[in-house]
Amino acid sequence: MALRINDIVPNLELETDLGTFNLHDWIGDSWAILFSHPKDFTPVCTTEFGAVATLAEEWQKRGTKVIGLSVDGVEEHKQWKADIETFSGAKPTFPIIADESLAVSKALDMLPADAYLPDGRTAADSASVRVVFIISPDKKLQLSMTYPMSVGRNFAEVLRALDALQTSYGEPVAMPANWQVGDDVIVALSLNDEQAKDKYGELDIKLPYLRTTSLTK
Repeated sequence: MALRINDIVPNLELETDLGTFNLHDWIGDSWAILFSHPKDFTPVCTTEFGAVATLAEEWQKRGTKVIGLSVDGVEEHKQWKADIETFSGAKPTFPIIADESLAVSKALDMLPADAYLPDGRTAADSASVRVVFIISPDKKLQLSMTYPMSVGRNFAEVLRALDALQTSYGEPVAMPANWQVGDDVIVALSLNDEQAKDKYGELDIKLPYLRTTSLTK
């Protein structure tokens, strides 16, 4: 079954290099980012894990937990973390899910139900396990981005998307293209002009259906 935006993510039991726990318990009241990888000790993935490790303070500022996933075992994860720290200069303190059985990848719709890992497999055998999931405190999927193995993920964009999601969470606003924190936001059409002005003050009515306002006043 496909996992769609606003679906509650399954409460999976996760085996990680930092212990075993349920996904929902681990998320708690926080935002969460789960980012997945097809194999340990691969070059692009090592740079990505390093990027996430260097952003530890940024995740903390946003009340967000991060967790990796790779289709290898706990011992491989522990060894790989040493390489990640050597490369990036930052210690990856977040857990990495050991998904040797592919149970988590299948439950999150990254692999078909009949997928398996052949002997002598390479990262190409689980290439679609290259997704970023952003999950809100109510355990609902808010965003997913899938990347091919040849394109390293842009975690500045992941941060930007997280900021946008947190800014609009529970608010009748949306973010325009290329939005950054502090930029004007779009007022939802669920509010008429009078309601929008009462709530947000001055409006910039660019089109009848495109009205922007500042949240920084």
